[in-house]
Amino acid sequence: MLSRLTRPQALAVCAAPVVALLATAVFAPLPFSVAQPGMTADVLGENKGTQVITVSGAPVRETTGQLRMTTIEATSPDTRVDLPDVIDGWLRTDRAVMPRDSVYPSGDDVREIERYNRRQMKESQDEATRAALGHLDLQDEDIEVTLELADVGGPSAGLLFSLGIVDKLNGDGDGGDLTGGRVVAGTGTIDEDGTVGPVGGVPLKTQAARRDGATVFLVPEAECSDARTGLPEGLRLIPVTTLEGAVDALVALEKGTGGVPAC
Repeated sequence: MLSRLTRPQALAVCAAPVVALLATAVFAPLPFSVAQPGMTADVLGENKGTQVITVSGAPVRETTGQLRMTTIEATSPDTRVDLPDVIDGWLRTDRAVMPRDSVYPSGDDVREIERYNRRQMKESQDEATRAALGHLDLQDEDIEVTLELADVGGPSAGLLFSLGIVDKLNGDGDGGDLTGGRVVAGTGTIDEDGTVGPVGGVPLKTQAARRDGATVFLVPEAECSDARTGLPEGLRLIPVTTLEGAVDALVALEKGTGGVPAC
């Protein structure tokens, strides 16, 4: 036998599944990571008491200024991220919500991710060294470069490593510093041939750079529009596609000769 529901009863019956779905969405873990500006490190100096770049087999210059690699800090792959966390991240300029797979492409196992990031860092350091020595036509010399940067993984410091090696060995090519005494920050992967690649998380990295005193930020050209999002006041963007282009831009900026690209 069937009975007819009143309108309020019918609305209550229909609303119940919706409420259940909303409750599930609010309290269920979501496949996202929440990121914020991370640490920066001057590759021309020391990090945690250890010289970042050590060169043997060639004269090394005394440098002024800084070349700061930049990072983001993201929630670990085993951290529960709920809908309120995601909404909060969307509303704040110092946070970013990113698909977990884009932050941790190697899976959810923390130890495996750490190993993966260390491998990427080592490969990036090797590529950065070869790119810098190739740029200076020193690839056939008996020069040994050691790069040390504790607690940082991934390939995004490649460009800054290369620039640091170039500055220590050659500066601007005329006895001056590649930085011109400035605090220069940046990000970007680098290949052995000097090609600079995109990295992600650039708006957060520009915030970290400005927080730590940078006035110039080198950004992969493909990420110019991202870098302009929430760009901190007083930070000048310079787009780059190659190591040679980055060196030329810094020399032009240092000498005031013009021709410095902009986003």
